[in-house]
Amino acid sequence: MRTITRYIIALLLFSSFAYEAVSQDLNAEKFNKGVAYYTSGSYKEALQVWTDIYNTGARSASLDFNIGNAWFKLNNIPNAILFYERAYLMNPAGEDINYNLQIARTLIVDRFQEIPELFFIRWYNFMALLLSTNNWAQISMVSFILSLLFLSLYIYSSKYRQKVTGFWFAVFFFVLTIASFSFTVRNKSLVFDSHRAIITSSLVNGKSSPDNSGSDLFVLHEGTKVSIEDGVGEWYEIRLSDGNKGWVPANCLNII
Repeated sequence: MRTITRYIIALLLFSSFAYEAVSQDLNAEKFNKGVAYYTSGSYKEALQVWTDIYNTGARSASLDFNIGNAWFKLNNIPNAILFYERAYLMNPAGEDINYNLQIARTLIVDRFQEIPELFFIRWYNFMALLLSTNNWAQISMVSFILSLLFLSLYIYSSKYRQKVTGFWFAVFFFVLTIASFSFTVRNKSLVFDSHRAIITSSLVNGKSSPDNSGSDLFVLHEGTKVSIEDGVGEWYEIRLSDGNKGWVPANCLNII
């Protein structure tokens, strides 16, 4: 029994470590060059190096966090918040990320009363973001294979104890398969299909319709976080944290 348990744990750990090995930053040398610039106070040069890495498609919490720090040092709070938010999606448990994000948020003008998110949705999102999309997908595949193996043990074993063990482990890994698959889908939605954005224009009016002739509903300042509800042409319908909605030009915000 202990041998089986150790084998299961080894398979799950192998899935995680294999991904970590593959996902090592291939731009480590350039990243460290940016760190050298940053520590010497050359924030523009550091930002340029890290942004070049980001533009290659590389994504990591540390990269996003450092880009956010560089923007913060250059007193560009909207872009600092943007990249802190992106870093948060990669590592929601990161203390430094959360701390810097909260500090940056205190420097923006707009203050809205937020509609509290239901606790189970908040927990579900937090769990989905603890691992990457690929990690959750790998766990889902491994646990599905293990559920089939234990189901085979339950069906074909002639020993009662092995049948009971096979049944309950098959149930456990099937539930884990469903859970990890749902976390995979949710993580992809939050990280890669984000419907949230940061206002980057110094001042923008929320309109009642997707054109300049619409009535002004509210005024937003740079750094404000919004949710994108719809899009028409070069306009986005956004929702504020207090529930109000309006239309703004697409070029006044950046999607997280």
